[in-house]
Amino acid sequence: MKKTLVAIAALTASLGAFAQSNVTLFGVLDASLARISSGGSHVTGLATGDQTSSRLGFRGTEDLGGGLSAGFWLEGGVTLDNGGGTGSGTGFGFERRSTLSLAGNFGEVRLGRDKTPQYLNIETFDPFADIGVGGVGASNMIGSTSTATGTPEGSAPKRASNSVQYILPASLGGFYGQAMYAFGEQASNVANDDLRNSFGLRGGYMAGPLNLALAYGEVTGGTTTTESKFKSTNLGASYNFGMVKPMVQYAQEKGLNRKMDMYLIGATAPLGAGELRVAFSTIQRKDLDNADSKKLAIGYGYNLSKRTQVYATIARVSNDGAAARGLAVSSSSLASPTIANGANVTGYELGLRHSF
Repeated sequence: MKKTLVAIAALTASLGAFAQSNVTLFGVLDASLARISSGGSHVTGLATGDQTSSRLGFRGTEDLGGGLSAGFWLEGGVTLDNGGGTGSGTGFGFERRSTLSLAGNFGEVRLGRDKTPQYLNIETFDPFADIGVGGVGASNMIGSTSTATGTPEGSAPKRASNSVQYILPASLGGFYGQAMYAFGEQASNVANDDLRNSFGLRGGYMAGPLNLALAYGEVTGGTTTTESKFKSTNLGASYNFGMVKPMVQYAQEKGLNRKMDMYLIGATAPLGAGELRVAFSTIQRKDLDNADSKKLAIGYGYNLSKRTQVYATIARVSNDGAAARGLAVSSSSLASPTIANGANVTGYELGLRHSF
């Protein structure tokens, strides 16, 4: 009898804890057969996360009373082609997002690693969400950025580590916004003690079918002895007419004595049991003549269920004589073909996505 009472008491306590908190396991698995060709060179293989980034995560909230809630979010990328993770090192890590937050009527304060405000605009107003062969690639126009550590190596980062972020409450009549500051955590006795420091701002308005937002970000790159500033600005808008959702976007990056502009016009439209996606974009380099690139992408995703979709995308990049921009796929081992200046690049992908 005593053991039964103890078991009942333990179960009651557990149910009470779950009644106050909510923990969810979630994820996306996405794999596609991809092919990229340019000139006489091509590569074919398995890509992962070209429609929606493959991931595994845990998130939860706890009601603290008085309108306050605490929350956590741990999310890491998965390379489905070889079963690995996309974090630093060879194992699985929560490099996509690892945050702890406190929310209430005042908004939300979020601590940890998260997407930068300026990158949210890039993926929000791109019909292909800036991934796969169809993605616009405007988050990385100038140079490369380590997605594992957030280290700026020549461009605006998609994510920032060591960040403090404030997000406006959702009760402002359609207005939304956020501000982020990320610490580079350098010692004060080095010449470039601002290395990896960054901040970002985003503000927008969303009501009914209309969504528009403006974002700005700045990050300090270079080395501990030499400083380089990278600045990014972007503006996007979309309007959902029901039968079609057009979107437009402008983005600019400055750094390394370069200035590059991106213009995009695209749309998504429901078609049968799925969605049609199309985008035309151009990236223009302002500090060098004859170095622009144009890209056209068309894709379709067919929903087999609410959680499973098959999709296909085709994209083509036309480079000017001094440009060699390619197409990106998410893969742990798929190589990129050699792209000569002025060469055209074509990419195809046929994939399957499942979310849980």
